[in-house]
Amino acid sequence: MDKIILVTGGSRGIGKATALKAATKGYMVCINYRSNKKAAEEVVKTIEAAGGKAIAVAADVAKEKEVVSLFKIIDDKLGRITALVNNAGIVDRQSVVADMTAERVQKIFAANVTGTFICSREAIKRMGTQYGGSGGGIVNISSKAAAHGAPFEFVDYAASKAAVDTFTLGLSKEVAADGIRVNCVRPGIIDTDLHASCGEPGRVARIAPSVPMKRGGTAEEVADTVMWLLSNEASFITGAIVDVTGGR
Repeated sequence: MDKIILVTGGSRGIGKATALKAATKGYMVCINYRSNKKAAEEVVKTIEAAGGKAIAVAADVAKEKEVVSLFKIIDDKLGRITALVNNAGIVDRQSVVADMTAERVQKIFAANVTGTFICSREAIKRMGTQYGGSGGGIVNISSKAAAHGAPFEFVDYAASKAAVDTFTLGLSKEVAADGIRVNCVRPGIIDTDLHASCGEPGRVARIAPSVPMKRGGTAEEVADTVMWLLSNEASFITGAIVDVTGGR
């Protein structure tokens, strides 16, 4: 059976690293992106240059119609997916709750929570044995912020990721008998451009001394954990939340 994976938000950072790692594991890869077509196509080119197969598909996971269209394109161009990595997510600039607007909070939750729900729904309808599938795996990308709340910076983001943690626990129990394993990875301080988008490019360097391992993590280290959870080596693991944080 072909191994087919969708990585949402796959054009950069953890998503890009996961897409590239999946290709080395024999997956055909769909790199989903929202707006950076050039970056997504570069990931495709890298995979194809190494002999793999990949496509890039634009879709805003916060919009249900676009998610449905995304999965139909995968059906037509690659086939029935066997793995999903819910990586797409957004964060706004650092702020305290007293200054947050409802619009900001709704935007964060639409991308980080609703998008994860809807992408998982579509994946279940393709992977689940009751739908004629052969099973599969879902890995949700959360954040260690879900555990500590990210005060004075991103309480809205942290709350959205806590919702992803709870979603992982509930969904894993719903679909376990349907041949689908659902797990979650919670990265800590990872050296990606996410920090620049929230207004502090040097955030990793600032926080690294408080990490027991005294450094930020890499996107590749997170990707390795994701792919392990999707592998047969983790065949009896579902509902797990795995911290990739250097001990912090």
